[in-house]
Amino acid sequence: MVTFLPRLPGRLADVPSFDRAIGGAESNVACTLARTGHTTRWISRVGTDGFGDHLLAAIAGCGVDVGHVRRDPRRPTGVYFRTAGDRATDTHEVAYYRAGSAASAMTADGLDTAAVHSGRILHLTGITAALSAGCLGLLRELTARRPGRPLLSFDVNYRPGLWRDSARARVLLDLARGADLVFVGGDEARDAWGLTGPRAIREALPEPHTLVVKQGEAGATVFRRTGEPGARRDDTTFVPALHVDPVAATGAGDAFAAGFLSATLRGLPDRARLRHGHLQAAAALTVPGDLATPPARPYADRLAALDDSAWERLHLAPGWTDADASGHRAEEEVPTQ
Repeated sequence: MVTFLPRLPGRLADVPSFDRAIGGAESNVACTLARTGHTTRWISRVGTDGFGDHLLAAIAGCGVDVGHVRRDPRRPTGVYFRTAGDRATDTHEVAYYRAGSAASAMTADGLDTAAVHSGRILHLTGITAALSAGCLGLLRELTARRPGRPLLSFDVNYRPGLWRDSARARVLLDLARGADLVFVGGDEARDAWGLTGPRAIREALPEPHTLVVKQGEAGATVFRRTGEPGARRDDTTFVPALHVDPVAATGAGDAFAAGFLSATLRGLPDRARLRHGHLQAAAALTVPGDLATPPARPYADRLAALDDSAWERLHLAPGWTDADASGHRAEEEVPTQ
């Protein structure tokens, strides 16, 4: 979608002007992965309008392949407006204009299987499932366990505003069970499924090989299944979140997923995967929009390799990603050890 960000704080009714940006969970992940050196492809539908032109140009500008995005001459590109406040507060407002959008018309019948299965990882989110019956059917098709599919990553991304009631949102639990790697926030699992705590979530989602439970300011836990059939168990790793001076929370979950997936593609251990997730989330938290400039990979690797004591002392503020390509700190660099 095209995102409109307020230039001033306040209610949507009172904000006089907005800045245009891009938004959307899957495209956020693709853009962040591309900016961290990975080959990515975004597959979707947009209108033949100017907003569709803007989305394609902006996402391609991040290095993402948009050659398989379809243009719909009959339906518009989705847009949304939001306030500057944190999504978790009562003052936060989001106004979605995506009913009848081009993306909501996606279906399993129009699926380009070769394009979808061409990568090492296929990343999906529960937001798509909420857009229409056709989109839900598409997600059911993609999460069905079949031979030959790539590693399937699924971010639950429960958005109450997109679901009529939490009972309908239980379909997200069924979709997650078909994935190999699942991201879910502890608050999402509580609100959508009535589950509390990482262990309860894992018990409800035993099927995915890897489950990542995001626990807000506390940190994140990954469960990874190991062992042979009949003797399988979970290796469990927890990594605390970083101390961050936030600007806006929107996009942080997508950035976390991108950081974790980047480290997964690189074959890094679970602790490093979680740390790279936290670092990318910290980059998103310290900018006003959905997308941030990621830290250079050598810099991120050096921070992810800190000992536990140094990691817990890191304090990141706006501008912290300003390091040169060699990974050395910029003069205004914020992390302290």
